[in-house]
Amino acid sequence: MGERWQAVDDYIADKLLGADDALAAALANNEKQGLPPIDVSAAQGKMLHLLARIAGARRILEIGTLGGYSTIWLARALPDDGRLVTLELEAHHARVARENLERAGVSDKVDIRIGSAADSLAAMATGEPFDFVFIDADKQSNAHYVAEAIRLGRSGTTIIVDNVVREGGVLEADSDDDRIVGTRALFDMLSADPRLDATAVQTVGAKKWDGFVLARVR
Repeated sequence: MGERWQAVDDYIADKLLGADDALAAALANNEKQGLPPIDVSAAQGKMLHLLARIAGARRILEIGTLGGYSTIWLARALPDDGRLVTLELEAHHARVARENLERAGVSDKVDIRIGSAADSLAAMATGEPFDFVFIDADKQSNAHYVAEAIRLGRSGTTIIVDNVVREGGVLEADSDDDRIVGTRALFDMLSADPRLDATAVQTVGAKKWDGFVLARVR
């Protein structure tokens, strides 16, 4: 079944996305530099891009940069005066991301901040709010990251969280996997927080069986 999922993703990319030298180069550079191959798929990247454009985002917050593949997709959704802040724990990953963003021609719109995302978020004052937030970092902290996205957002801010199905692992109430425990805590938070409207969708494809949370700040 996994091969079939991959084939459908390839079909979608061929029909709707086409070749993209900058994105292909980013993935190749990530592999060369030893980064884990855990980026969103091409179809998912385009989905994020379109959601950010639909939201009319001028300011985007990304939690979890890796090599900047999703960052490129999101930065391309911004208007000329738009700005993207992306948070990355690992200095090596951030360096690779800078190379990829420069090659893609979007580095002037992106501010990469290195260090613990929790610390970087805590240092961010509530000024001009973020219109769109994409969360794809350590799953143990997802509920905290969403709470910070609300604090740094506004009414109408779109929040997307990746990897929330985990091949059905989200159903395992007694799991000792910190990523599943964190994901279930996220769902508990979403179900109880009156500041959010939220749903989640399952996905299959190049990234196997997983899913996204889609939320909007009321």
